Amino acid sequence: MDVLRYHVGEAFDRALVKRGLEVSDEARAQVLACQDLARLDAWLARALTATSPSATLPAVTDRRRATYQDVLDAPPNMVAEVIDGQLVLMPRPAKPHALAASALGQELGPPFQRGKGGPGGWFVLDEPELHLGGDILVPDLAGWRRERMPDCVDDEPFFTLAPDWVCEVLSPRTAKIDRSDKLPIYAREQVAHAWLVDPLARTLEVMRREGPRWLLVGVWSDEARVRVEPFDAIELELGALWAGAARQAESSTPL
Repeated sequence: MDVLRYHVGEAFDRALVKRGLEVSDEARAQVLACQDLARLDAWLARALTATSPSATLPAVTDRRRATYQDVLDAPPNMVAEVIDGQLVLMPRPAKPHALAASALGQELGPPFQRGKGGPGGWFVLDEPELHLGGDILVPDLAGWRRERMPDCVDDEPFFTLAPDWVCEVLSPRTAKIDRSDKLPIYAREQVAHAWLVDPLARTLEVMRREGPRWLLVGVWSDEARVRVEPFDAIELELGALWAGAARQAESSTPL
């Protein structure tokens, strides 16, 4: 049922995009969260002939702020976040995205979490759920200095302590939200360092928070070997993040 609903929602999205109509994040979330297949089918039929996205969907009248219960009720095949009171649903990452995130965790884990070939002193976690004020975010990776978080002992499936470092792996569908919506929240919560990894462009952007803003430390690409904060104790081979992934020109499959 969840898989079928997801594919119908994706077909709705593609139908509008193919006809040159932009789909808002709010409309996309409304479609992907819908539990009624008959309603989804009706929306899809309208999408094939509509002259605007608003012609396919009823007006959104429920303006309540999304809660953690909305995250729990989200389809299991979606990544659910709450940003500025709105539920944001995204499909699970595509292969280049997942490959880059996994490879980066494998590079950082031994020297910084286990102290093998590096200084240790960190927890580096994949896709932790962060409850930061009224926002619920799921970065691709996040790290905490052990001096701030000595142990992971709570049974809760989320963290309320903001990390010291976050990494978002960009895709065409998530880049806008990662940059314009999530980065300001991380700055507000005084996260010290942020990385943006683009597996299609094969780039790494490194930022340091200074007051309420992010300062761009540098951008590196392709096979560069770099030492970048806060993990400059080791040399990071960027080529490891793209190893096994087709270049952007070789693949037209979106993330």
